[in-house]
Amino acid sequence: MDRIKPRTLSGFMELLPQDQAKMERFMQTLRETYALYGFAALDTPIIEAAEILLAKGGGETEKQIYRFTKGDSDLALRFDLTVPLAKYAAINYGALSFPFRRYQIGKVYRGERAQRGRFREFYQADIDIIGDGALDVMNEAEIPSIIYRTFSKLGLRRFVIRVNNRKILNGFYEMLGLSEKSGEVMQRVDKLDKIGSEKVKALLTDELSVTQEQAEKILAFIAISGSNAEVLAALGKYLGECERFDEGYEELKAVSSLLPAFGVPEENFKIDLTIARGLDYYTGTVYETVMSDYPEIGSVCSGGRYDNLAGYYTDKTLPGVGISIGLTRLFYVLSEQKLLSDALVTAPADVLVIPMTQDSAFAVAAATVLRDGGVRTQIYAEDKKFKAKMSYANKVGFPFVALIGEDELAAGKLTLKNMETGEQELLFPEAAAKAVFENVTARNCGAVIIDRADNKDV
Repeated sequence: MDRIKPRTLSGFMELLPQDQAKMERFMQTLRETYALYGFAALDTPIIEAAEILLAKGGGETEKQIYRFTKGDSDLALRFDLTVPLAKYAAINYGALSFPFRRYQIGKVYRGERAQRGRFREFYQADIDIIGDGALDVMNEAEIPSIIYRTFSKLGLRRFVIRVNNRKILNGFYEMLGLSEKSGEVMQRVDKLDKIGSEKVKALLTDELSVTQEQAEKILAFIAISGSNAEVLAALGKYLGECERFDEGYEELKAVSSLLPAFGVPEENFKIDLTIARGLDYYTGTVYETVMSDYPEIGSVCSGGRYDNLAGYYTDKTLPGVGISIGLTRLFYVLSEQKLLSDALVTAPADVLVIPMTQDSAFAVAAATVLRDGGVRTQIYAEDKKFKAKMSYANKVGFPFVALIGEDELAAGKLTLKNMETGEQELLFPEAAAKAVFENVTARNCGAVIIDRADNKDV
């Protein structure tokens, strides 16, 4: 029989058990944090009818989507978690209570070119707050506090949540008489960090026929900076000229004023007028989160306010606000930067029970006691030499090994070995369970991301 060479498709990530344990810790931290804010867990199908996913698609979405047929059915793999949420809200509108708050962590699929840090199959972690007809701006202010708590709990301190409001941008371009070109203008302005202001100015004047005066005003506007209070003061000079601008200003001011009460420090929140996000989708507050020491990574969490989530599927108006974390990409770049903690227990069990006699009944009973004490326990039942058993324990990374030989069997105890320190102690199973549980709990109380804020050279 010819053997097929095993391979993983380009753009698809497979992790070794130790790294998968860190990824699981990532997702556990997100779930716990989202639950603190009253978000319900949601899971939607990976496969949908193609017409559902492409209702507002076209362009790049249609090029990247994985689409196939099964019988007479035209099917596709979901490319994000927002469109399935829209379908879900439309189908279940009568059964849901609004505002509807949901989080979802799941895989999505995009057939784009695989490259460093970019995947075709990847986890997204989303939260959204959906209103019925209306949604108060306080929800837009709460989102940065969720971002702040999430990344702080993961172990990051040096990050900035950059915030803007699309109504301010659209209102400003309306003042300049550029409403019809506003989307194209924002596309060019979005290149500012990569190509600089002079080249952006050239793009505006050469490609969009924006006048020199208009281009200079645009660059001056997006260059407004300083503290959040200073930026708001500068924006205040434009009030009274455009109703849309004024509305966006009041919303941005409300979001900024509520953040201290939500527990977000000034240094982690910045009003940035260059932030636009999805040109046609977002309609109010928009967010991007960047790691201060690794700006080359780009935004690690983004999102914003939208006026109508499910307009393609229902006549109900369902405004909302949400954010998304590209979890697989974030995990990849943090791993590449060696920012994932090795202090956490990544073994599948906390203790490996090794029987060293023919009578294994006590070893099984001891393992049951350990598990009853909340300790993850594995029994090594293979007929191998002692050296091979300890080699296995070391390679997998068990924090503890419980040895049971003739002496332990006679005493009704086990020898508990701390694999980190090498210390051994003869204990009853109940006492061993308590010792292991306390030790592992202490080791696992740290964050999954290493905090290097005070030592950049580590």
